[in-house]
Formats: sequence, C-alpha cells, structure tokens
Amino acid sequence: MGIVQSQSIKNTVITFFGFGIGAINALFLYTNFLGKMHYGIVTTILSGANIMMPLMAFGVQNTLIRFFSHYKTEKEKEEFLTFMLILPLVLIVPLGLGFYFFYDSISYSWIAKNPSLKPFFWLIPVVGLFMAYFEVFYAWVKVHMQSVIGNFISEVFVRLIVMALLIGVHFDLISKDRCVYSIAFAYFVQLVGMKLYAISVKKPVLRFIIPDNVKDLIYYSLFIIVSGGVAVMLIDFDKVMIAKYLHVSQNALYSVAIFISTVISVPSRAMTQIVAPITAKLMVQNKHEELNDLYKKSAINLQIIGGFIMMLIFLNIKELYHLIPKDYSGGIWVVFMIGISKFYDVLLGNNNSIIVNTKHYRTVLLFGIITVALMIILNMIFIPLYGIEGSAFATLITVLIYNTIKLLFVVKKMNLYPFTIKTVYSLAIITVCFLIFYFWDFPFHFLINIILKSALISIFYIVAHYKLRISQEVNEVIDNLIKKLKINS
Repeated sequence: MGIVQSQSIKNTVITFFGFGIGAINALFLYTNFLGKMHYGIVTTILSGANIMMPLMAFGVQNTLIRFFSHYKTEKEKEEFLTFMLILPLVLIVPLGLGFYFFYDSISYSWIAKNPSLKPFFWLIPVVGLFMAYFEVFYAWVKVHMQSVIGNFISEVFVRLIVMALLIGVHFDLISKDRCVYSIAFAYFVQLVGMKLYAISVKKPVLRFIIPDNVKDLIYYSLFIIVSGGVAVMLIDFDKVMIAKYLHVSQNALYSVAIFISTVISVPSRAMTQIVAPITAKLMVQNKHEELNDLYKKSAINLQIIGGFIMMLIFLNIKELYHLIPKDYSGGIWVVFMIGISKFYDVLLGNNNSIIVNTKHYRTVLLFGIITVALMIILNMIFIPLYGIEGSAFATLITVLIYNTIKLLFVVKKMNLYPFTIKTVYSLAIITVCFLIFYFWDFPFHFLINIILKSALISIFYIVAHYKLRISQEVNEVIDNLIKKLKINS
C-alpha cells in the first residue's frame, strides 16, 4: 500500500503509544488522583466540546481535504487555504455570542442536576473552539501527506500534559479545580503546536479572495457539520446525557469503560489519517477499481487488527477491572456493548472517507439527522431505567443502524464492496477464539492470568489468520518479522 502502509504503521505506533499514556491517565491517574466527581466534570466538558467542534470548524477540516486536489496552481491553493481559515468564523462568532447571552438558560438543565458543574460549564465552547482550529490546521498537513507529527500532537502531546497535571494534583502542586481549568488550557497548547507545524509544512500566503466554487464549498461544509456532528454525537453525546440525568460522577465510571473499548478503534483512527486524502484523490481521478481495492484492503486489515484487540479486551475484561479502584467497577457490560459498536466501525474500512467525498453525500444527511434523533430518544428512555448500561445500549443500537445505512449507501450508490469471503473467515476465527477462551481462566494472580491468557489468544488468533492467508498485507508484515528474527539469530 506504499505511503498508506508506511504512514499508517507510524500513525498506529504513535496512536497506540498515545493510548498507552491515555490508559495510564484514564485508568490510574484520573481514578486515583482526581476523584470521581472531578473526573466526571472533565469528561462532561470534553464531550460537550467535541460536540460543538464540528459546528465551530464549519466542516472545514473535511472540505479542505475534499477540494484541495481540485486546485492546480499555487495561487489557487493559497486563496483556498485563506478562505478555509476564515470560514469557521461564520459560526464561531454567533455561537460564542449566543452562549454568552443565553448562558444561564443553556446550562440550567445540567447545573440543576449537578451544581458542581457551574464553575466549569463555560469551558465547553472555549475548548470546542480550540479543537475546531486544531482540526483545520491538521487537515492542512494531511493534504500534504504529512500526518505523522499532527497525530503525535493529537494523541501523545496533549495526553502528556494531562498526565503532568494529574501528577501535580497528587503532590498538591495544583488543586483539583485548577487542574480542570489547566486540562482545558492544554487543548489551546495543542492548537498552537499544530498551527506552528502546519506553517512549517507549508507557510500560508494570505489571499483574501472568495473562490469561484464557493457555493460548492459552503454546501459541502454544511453537510460535514451535520454528518460530523452525527459522528461526534455517536461518540460523546451519551456522556453529556448522563450528566443531565445522573450524578456527574457516573460519567467517571462510564469513561473508564468507554476508554477500554475505544482501544478497538485505534488502528482505524491511525489509518484514516492518511487514507482519507488518498480516497479523495482517487475519487477526483475517477479510479473506481483502485478505490474498490483500497476499500477492501482497509476493511479486512482493520477487521483483523481490530478483532485481535477486541478479543484481548473481551477475554480479559474481568481481570482488567482488578487494575482500577473498586468503586469504578460495574462497567463491564458497557465495555461489551461499546466494544461491539467500535468493531462494527472498523469493519467498514474507509467507508466514511468515501461517503464524504462522493457527489451523493447529501443523501446521507437525512439519515444522519434521523439517527441523532433516535439516539437522543433512546438515551432519554434507557438512562433513567438502566443508568450507564442503558446509555451504552442506546449507543449500540444507534451505531448498528447508522453504520448499516452507510454501508448500504456505498454498496448501492457507488458499487463499492468492503467484504469478501475472507471477511467471513476472519469473523469465524474471532467467534471460535471467543468461545474457546472466554470461560477459561487460570487460577493465578490476575496479572499472571492476563499475560498467560493473552499469549495463548495471540498465538491462536495470529496463526489462524496467517495460515488461512486472510490478508496479504498482514502476512507480509509477519514474513518480514520472521526474516529479521532469523537474520538476528
């Protein structure tokens, strides 16, 4: 896969490293140093900011990737970039004013249930603004095929800052309240770092001229606002709803379970950084066969890697919960439900990149709006009845429906297919692996149990996929590794 494979491997390593830091933060430092209430406050703020981010970015992060290949001269590209930098202000200014003048009305429902949120609720749009412009500058380096450093800033840099802040709380260097504000400020530092790197990759020359295809740019950006909002809401809206119906500390329990299950989607996030602009380029060039090949390869490779991670999590979940404080237990069912929804995401490969770059993208808009409405209704029903498990169930149902709609859309409209017979073989291996190892535990200390069980799972899973030659790319990586081991020995 050339540049895709090279940068995807680098991004995967960086993203896993970032998730390792995030795991220490989420499972140990937050839970032991910050406490359930403040952890829940941080979760609510960041989730709310993530929801506002697509609005504040005005969809520019995807519009830039989609249309960059359309411009041929440097002058046209400079005009396009300048317009992309200014466009988010169309919504940032009115949203900021609206939040300022109607703050009490907007925040009432959450603060009435959780008064501890009151001093921090205003951080939501501010952090949303930082996240929005971070994504704009990140998109600029992506179109220049330089996603690795941006991925490091996003996945590692900001988490290291958070880690330092949490350690500071433990040693009484900063208070818990100040830590919450400092975590919000960390996203401003992330934005500055991304901006400086984007300028180093390609220094923008400001040309304040409205592009000739401004109508197409605006329409597409509006679509991205909605579709991006749908995607973000499927990830973060449940946390905002939990803070509305339950005590904010429940968000801490939910966040621990969500973080564990989200590891399944790490390879997808890493590969998407570089696959997205390539997908856009292939669609502009109308290279259908190459696009279909990329679709199948991304789907099966992500299925193998994502399935492997899912098995390690599901089959060790009871032991994993021994690693965190006992008062954070109770989220195992959340891990299973969210984990399955994340696995369905990775099964579809670069499906989202195809949809946002097709001329038929407006068709998906209605489905997205209906999906968001369904998610809100399901959360309103199930959270009061079943707490955080109810929210996870609502998310699972919504994701299954929405992803199925997107899959059928690409198959019917684009005549592109992500699945082959090898998809079935891989699913069979995953099923057999689960049935063999889920009820099998060693009578040892939970850490030894995790190590031994993970080793057996890895051997079975990797050997089965290798022998059946499910993925050419995966087999090549294993063959190269075997050759290196032979040479070194």
